[in-house]
Amino acid sequence: MFTLLWIPATVLASAFQVARNAFQRGMMSQTGPWGATLVRFLFGLPFSVLFVAIAVVLTPGAHPSFSAGFWIASVTGAVSQVLATAALLVAMNRAGFAVGTALQQSSLPLAAIVGLILFHDHLSAIAWGGVAITTAGLAVLTWPKDATGPRPVSGAVFGLISGLCFGFSLNAYRHSGLALEPHHRIYAAMVSLAVVQAMQSFVLTAVLAVRDQAALRAVIKGWRESLAAGLCGALASSGWFIALALAPAAPVRAVGVIEAPFAAVAGRRLFAEKLHARQILAGAAVLAGVVMTSLS
Repeated sequence: MFTLLWIPATVLASAFQVARNAFQRGMMSQTGPWGATLVRFLFGLPFSVLFVAIAVVLTPGAHPSFSAGFWIASVTGAVSQVLATAALLVAMNRAGFAVGTALQQSSLPLAAIVGLILFHDHLSAIAWGGVAITTAGLAVLTWPKDATGPRPVSGAVFGLISGLCFGFSLNAYRHSGLALEPHHRIYAAMVSLAVVQAMQSFVLTAVLAVRDQAALRAVIKGWRESLAAGLCGALASSGWFIALALAPAAPVRAVGVIEAPFAAVAGRRLFAEKLHARQILAGAAVLAGVVMTSLS
């Protein structure tokens, strides 16, 4: 009955993720990158808690184990995701919304390289071909000629940093869920998400309260946009977790590439960004490489 539910869940997750990024980028001029990053976690937390309550009701046989392995993986993922989100917002501001989103897709090949170096993971020849194609596409995207953003080179660097940090957080969150409750994975994912968002919200709010009170005031003042970004973020995360609970990660990640055309449309309509033929071809190469890498 639910065999193919992961496909619409992934498409909806991608759409909500682009919407969240658009809300966050639109707030950056008032809140800065760290304030916009806080929005994602602080205003998404109430919705995540609601999703946990629903998961608890629907999973009466779950027995979570908040072990040291869970906390180590959760903290690692939380820190990596905060850094990834801030870097992504800077990349979008400097290189363009659609280009920044395409560079974010580098999280999969970069995670594969990190896995090979640190964990001795082995990939197929097709997957390594995807890494090579993605690298070539990224090289073209980072070239400054005719770029849409004001500082394309530095924007591309931040985009790559974002992809690398997202790769770390992806692996960390997978391990945190498995450590928490390996037999009820949707339940574990919802609980892990809420715990991580609570940590991220507390730490970022405390840091901004000490170092950048103006950004914190801007986040609170723009609560309507902040709430919309939080809702979109919570829905996006839930969609990814539902899809991953129903299908292997590789096809889910491949379908998630639809995020790129969503971002191109959003960048055009919301930020008046125009992609050139070179960027479109390079972005297509990046996404093709991501798909190939996901087939490992």
